[in-house]
Amino acid sequence: MSDKPAMDLSDDSRPALSPDDRLTPAVIDGINDALKDGDEDVLLRITAGLAPSDMADLVESLEPEDRSRLLSILGPRLDFDVFPELDETLRQELLGDMPAQDVALAVSALDTDEAVEVLEDMHPAAQREVLDAVAPAERRTLEASLAWPEDSAGRLMVPETLSAPHTWTVGDVIDHIRAADRLPERFYDVILLDDDRRPVATIPLHRVLATRRPTPLADIGQDDMKRIPVTMDQEDVAHLFRRYGLVSGPVVDEDGRLLGMITVDDIVDVIDEEANEDLMRLGGVSGSDLYRATMKTTVARGSWLAVNLATAIAASVVIGFFQVAIEQIVALAVLMPIVASMGGNAGIQTMTVVVRAIAMKQLTRANLLRALAKEVTVGLLNGLVFAGLVGVVAIVWFGRVDIGAVIAVSMLLNLIVANLAGILIPVGLERVGADPAAASGVLLTTVTDVLGFLTFLGLAALLLL
Repeated sequence: MSDKPAMDLSDDSRPALSPDDRLTPAVIDGINDALKDGDEDVLLRITAGLAPSDMADLVESLEPEDRSRLLSILGPRLDFDVFPELDETLRQELLGDMPAQDVALAVSALDTDEAVEVLEDMHPAAQREVLDAVAPAERRTLEASLAWPEDSAGRLMVPETLSAPHTWTVGDVIDHIRAADRLPERFYDVILLDDDRRPVATIPLHRVLATRRPTPLADIGQDDMKRIPVTMDQEDVAHLFRRYGLVSGPVVDEDGRLLGMITVDDIVDVIDEEANEDLMRLGGVSGSDLYRATMKTTVARGSWLAVNLATAIAASVVIGFFQVAIEQIVALAVLMPIVASMGGNAGIQTMTVVVRAIAMKQLTRANLLRALAKEVTVGLLNGLVFAGLVGVVAIVWFGRVDIGAVIAVSMLLNLIVANLAGILIPVGLERVGADPAAASGVLLTTVTDVLGFLTFLGLAALLLL
C-alpha cells in the first residue's frame, strides 16, 4: 500500500487532474471513495481532465460494479475515444450493455479505423443493429471497411486522404487544404494521383510548405513511395513502415487505385498488439484473459494444459520402457530431470529468438541454413561445457564413471537436438501456415522430453546393465 496520503478530490479549487498526479494510487482510491459515496460532482470534475487512454486505464482498474456506475454517471460526457483504448474483452462487455443507438453515436464520433476496431469484435447481430442506426453515408463507409479481411490493411486504413492530381501546383494544394470541408484528422503527406487515381508519388507536408506556390507538385514528389495492397496483413504493413521509416502510406486496390491511407500512429498500435499477442501465445494464454470470465479463461487455458498433459504422458511412456533399468540403478531417476530440463531450456532460448525473427521478417530462405549451422554449433559448445560439468558431478555424487559418461553424452546430444528443434519447429509451422508462437512451445517440450529421456535411459540400458 502506498504511504502517500489520499488526495482531497472534493476540493472545488481542483477542476481536474494535472498531468503530474493523474491516476496515481491516491487518485484511484479517491475516485473509488467518491463512487461509494455517490458524489457525482467530484467524479465529473476529476474525470474531465483525463485523456482517453488515461480514462481507459481508470475504467480497467475499477471493480465491475464501480465500472458500470462510473460509466452511468458520465453518460454522454464520456469521450468515445476511450473505447478503442480499452481491453478487447472489456470493451465487448461494456458495449454489450449499451443500447445500439448509444453505440452508434460512439461509432459515429470515431475515425473510421477506430470505429471498425470497435465494430469488428461485436457479435454479427449486434454489429448489424448498430450499423443500421448509423447515418447511411457513414454506414456504407464502415461496411466497406468491414468487408476486408480481418487484420488486413483494409481494416486498418482510413478512407479519407489528402490527395491531389499530378497536374496541380503547390498553391493549388494549399488552397484546397484551406477550403476543404472534410480532411483526415491527421495527415503527413500529399498523395499525388494520375488520371486513373493511381498514386504516383507522395510529398511530405513540410516540403509543400517550404516550396513556392507556382511550383508543380510533380517536381517535388517522391516516386519511391510504398503502395500498400488493401489485403496485405497488418503485420506485413507494420514491417513495411518499420523497414522504410514511413509515417504514412497509400492503400490501393488490385488495380492500383487509391482507397485510403494508413498512418504511423495506427502502426504503433499494431506493433504493440502483435508483440503482446505473440508473447501471450508463447505461454498458451490470451492477451484478454485478465478481463475474460473465469469459466471462459479456465476452458481456454485448460485446452493447452490438456495438450501439455498429452506430451507429459508421451514422456512418461518412454520412461516406462526403461522401468527395469531405473529400478536397478536408482541414480538414473535422480539424474533424469537434469537432461530434460537443460534440453527444454536450451530449446526455448532458440525458439524465442526464432519466433521473433519470423515476426520481424528477419529469418528468410537466404539465411536459414546459416541460422541452422549456428544453432548446431551453439548446442555443441554449450553441450560440451555442461555435459562435462554434469558428468563430473554425477561421478562425484554416485562414485561411478560410467553413469557420469552416460549423462554427459545424453546431455550433449539433447542440447544439440533442442537447438535444432527450436529453429525447425517454428520455421516448419510458419511454412505450413500455422502460428509459430501458438504451437511451437508444446511441440518443443515433446521433442526435448521424449528424446532426452530416450537418449539417457537408452544409453543407460545399453551400457550400464
